[in-house]
Amino acid sequence: MTTQEEKILTDEMANSSPAKSVGDPGITPLSPTHIQNDTSDQVPSGMSFMVVVAIDFGTTSSGYAYAFTKEPECIHTMRRWEGGDPGVSNQKTPTTILLTPDRKFHSFGYAARDFYHDLDPSESKHWLYLEKFKMKLHTTANLSINTDLQAANGKRVKALDIFAYALAFFKEQALKELSDQTGCEFDNNDVRWVITVPAIWKMPAKQFMREAAYKSGLVSRDNPEQLIIALEPEAASIYCRKLRLHQMVDLSNQTNHNGCSPTDNVGTAMTQASPGHGDRYVVVDCGGGTVDLTVHQIRLPEGHLKELYKASGGPYGSLGIDYEFEKLLCKIFGQDFIDQFKIKRPAAWVDLMIAFESRKRAAAPGRTNPLNINLPFSFIDYYKKFRGHSVEHALRKSNVDFVKWSSQGMLRMSPDAMNSLFKPTIEHIIQHLNELFEKPEVSNIKFLFLVGGFAESPLLQQAVQNMLQGRSRIIIPHDVGLTILKGAVLFGLDPSIIKVRRSPLTYGVGVLNRFVEGKHPSEKLLVKDGTRWCTDVFDTFISADQSVALGELVKRSYTPAKPSQQVIVIHVYCSEKEKVGFISESGVKKCGTLRLDVSGTESTAPRREIQTHMQFGDTEIRAMAVDVSTGRTVKASIDFLSH
Repeated sequence: MTTQEEKILTDEMANSSPAKSVGDPGITPLSPTHIQNDTSDQVPSGMSFMVVVAIDFGTTSSGYAYAFTKEPECIHTMRRWEGGDPGVSNQKTPTTILLTPDRKFHSFGYAARDFYHDLDPSESKHWLYLEKFKMKLHTTANLSINTDLQAANGKRVKALDIFAYALAFFKEQALKELSDQTGCEFDNNDVRWVITVPAIWKMPAKQFMREAAYKSGLVSRDNPEQLIIALEPEAASIYCRKLRLHQMVDLSNQTNHNGCSPTDNVGTAMTQASPGHGDRYVVVDCGGGTVDLTVHQIRLPEGHLKELYKASGGPYGSLGIDYEFEKLLCKIFGQDFIDQFKIKRPAAWVDLMIAFESRKRAAAPGRTNPLNINLPFSFIDYYKKFRGHSVEHALRKSNVDFVKWSSQGMLRMSPDAMNSLFKPTIEHIIQHLNELFEKPEVSNIKFLFLVGGFAESPLLQQAVQNMLQGRSRIIIPHDVGLTILKGAVLFGLDPSIIKVRRSPLTYGVGVLNRFVEGKHPSEKLLVKDGTRWCTDVFDTFISADQSVALGELVKRSYTPAKPSQQVIVIHVYCSEKEKVGFISESGVKKCGTLRLDVSGTESTAPRREIQTHMQFGDTEIRAMAVDVSTGRTVKASIDFLSH
């Protein structure tokens, strides 16, 4: 190996240019990179479990589904919940949680909402009620174990506790239902758990979900394989390809199904269209909080899924419509009043948003009759006390043409007014789809699957149709709100179905290179024992948007620069940029450290070999360093929450 290729790892890498403070030089590479698919550590197949339970922890609603490994074809969705809303199917329950005044878990879902609602206002202000809190994981820039959430009464609680309470609730519900089904006490060790998260979530948010699962007792840290974190659009994708044609609506043309019989499934329909090559399709997962766009291809003959383009999207779920409604109320009644009302009458505010939700679902492109929204009595009452005049008066003098007061005590919205609330959110989604379809990887898309609760909106369906203009077939599964849940169960039964993902980040380690005049910047020069080094070099393991097989192992071999070196320290860094030259560049973050103590050991080889491995799992990345001659090993999970 030429001296030019020699790289040395150093410990002192975290400052902007650590050249002046470098201690002992670290290690130099022995071999060029080689990528090896090591199947020994692959995600184990799920057959040692009796049942797979998937939890769809949604922004607005949540639920679980399960299948026994002996009957994988039969997916059960959870028992119907008590207390559903009129006009809303209640296979899932609202993602709402209630804690007692002393911060103990009280209830979840409809039960939490109804109990909170029935409390006297003087009492309810002491109880902690939370809803739509999942978005905090997406919107918090520096998410950590200590990130907190705000309850309806304004008090703060630890996000990790809330997520853990919710998962513990689902664990208890599911185990109870399984015990009733099988007629005996069901053991958690027999369950493989799957939790779904948006694909566009950053790594800290995905790791946060796993931490919450450990805290809730869903699985233990000693047995991480018992939990799979699945990406929502991937789960949807797995389910969609298994659909029979009578289980879906083809928006592009509702009669002819490409010459396939109604019992064919979409997978065969796809492959019939181009048998030589797996078809490409886009999954548009529109939920309450986020919209995820992913591009998949079926790889024949096994039918494995391959991700063709890294997940994109954003916080454009149906919550955006609720925010627009809130903005409209602020325009009519004043921001100061709405802010006060939410804090002083939190239960009535929840009521008002429930009333809006059912009207929101009635919005459709051709609608001509107005939509009426019930205003809770305490809203009308509190407004009069607050302003000294009536709600009716406020509506009359506000310049909002589309909203009138009806004599039955309702807000009467014209269809145009309702449609305008949808507009910003739908425009964001269409803009993203347009950008996606312009990418070269996204040419020749046969199918577009519209899934997630928001996919039921006729306004969104029409907008997607208008945008595509027949370029792809738009397919909506019948039980569109449960698509992700059912797909997550299928994924848990056979995790090997997802073969190739795109890495969301670039990963590498900090090293020293031999300094090359004219190539390396002078401020990176370090002279050590007469040798000229370039510091802070980012040695890439894998680049952002590179294809990574699940379970893939990337290895490097190094050797200590000084044979006398006792502790070898390797820092792992990540960045959203594809090409990274130096660890001091903006956006490069340290995400792990490997410390290998080799003191008191002799190496048999003339140059001691230190192997560094990085393995890319479901949402976790594991790093390992091995001293080859002694077999000493140190492992680290890449940690995105604490650095």
